[in-house]
Amino acid sequence: MVHIFSHYVSWRVLVLAVLEAAVLLLAIHVGISLHFAESKAAMSEVGATVPTQAAAFALGMMIIMSSMGLYQSDLWNNKHSLGTRVTAAFLLGFAIVGLVSYLAPTLYPGLIALGATTMTLAWGGTLFLRAAFQKWSSLSAFKSRVLVLGTGSRVTRLAEYAQRNPNHQVVGYVSLQPSRAFVPSQQVLAMASGDTLLSLAQKHAIDQIVVAVRDRRSGGFPLQQLLECRMNGIEVLEMPTFFEREYRQVMLESLNPSWMVLGDGFRQGFFRNLVKRMFDIVASATLLLLYLPVLLVAALGIFLESGLPILYRQERVGRRGRVFTLYKLRSMRKDAEKNGAVQWAAADDDRVTRVGRIIRRCRIDELPQIFNVLKGEMSFVGPRPERPVFVDQLVAQVPYYALRHAVKPGITGWAQVRYAYGASVDDAIEKLQHDLYYVKNHSLFLDLMILMATVEVVLWGKGAR
Repeated sequence: MVHIFSHYVSWRVLVLAVLEAAVLLLAIHVGISLHFAESKAAMSEVGATVPTQAAAFALGMMIIMSSMGLYQSDLWNNKHSLGTRVTAAFLLGFAIVGLVSYLAPTLYPGLIALGATTMTLAWGGTLFLRAAFQKWSSLSAFKSRVLVLGTGSRVTRLAEYAQRNPNHQVVGYVSLQPSRAFVPSQQVLAMASGDTLLSLAQKHAIDQIVVAVRDRRSGGFPLQQLLECRMNGIEVLEMPTFFEREYRQVMLESLNPSWMVLGDGFRQGFFRNLVKRMFDIVASATLLLLYLPVLLVAALGIFLESGLPILYRQERVGRRGRVFTLYKLRSMRKDAEKNGAVQWAAADDDRVTRVGRIIRRCRIDELPQIFNVLKGEMSFVGPRPERPVFVDQLVAQVPYYALRHAVKPGITGWAQVRYAYGASVDDAIEKLQHDLYYVKNHSLFLDLMILMATVEVVLWGKGAR
């Protein structure tokens, strides 16, 4: 993982992005060259602008592909979905290039040059690169080899996540004390008499050691051996740090106040808040202008199906625990909570209207929250605001839940794009791990990454209920 502006980005994603940028740049240069091959004069006239045009095309296509989720590692092994999304991205790119070429003919040398030849070369090159990269990156030789120190209950979540992580391979676990192992016995590495952690790590070509031992006060904790491993080039990490870096969420089971207080992150400040507020205003105003016709059509549909009211108002908990009124387009029946009992939203909820299913799937029902953002009650990106009754319940049951209120809630957020719709306490715990990652590492860069991931969620209907 590479740390960029407080956010962890997989090195595989960075390598893939660089290689795809090269493919796109090569494709547009070939397309332009073929288009002007018969006219040397015309080629000399546009030659100076080709680098700018090529860079604009490559950057635009990469933003589109990112918005399609093509840089999400969980999609790489799904060949059918991958091919569909790559094709959809290039069709959208072709349409956008055609529109720009028509509206600003001086920006591009014409739709023909960037049309069939360029798009075909770029599309074919991208699919070939993806296939080669998938095969190359799946080789164990390119995965970081990890040794986990500890076999207690804390490692169960790590063992579960490690099975589907493409960046590293957990070679085994080392038990420091005779106790119940929470991992399969065949994964526990036995240390022979005279063995040290360094000799064991060298034997298994270990790159990283993850310390997952809770009690370190006893004399059995091998602090000197860990220091020896580190001095020999083996990275030694605390389990919370490893979990945050590899899975981009905060592991609740391993949290302790000292890690949060003394570690990196969880920063607040005037300049950071000012930049975020300016971003919120610009993004919200832009979205409102773009989607105003959609809002009006959706409002008309709600009125024709079930009458007034069109807006749904509900109390939610915001920053520092302050309660505010959230606005949404009404997607449920008027009597959705007629018995007064507050309910979690469920999959295939029978309270949702026909228009409501459509606007929920496309997340159109969330658009009136733009007014909450403009009022300063919400941010464009942040943890999802919950109802006071659920917050009281979750604060009592889930440790550190109140920490998510350190920042303003958002229309979209890290948990919303990384995890399915929450409808239970267990879901709330999973989403909290993502929310705390955002609270700890939030920045303008991470906000932009979340916005692009949100486009994928809207286009492919992930997590909608």
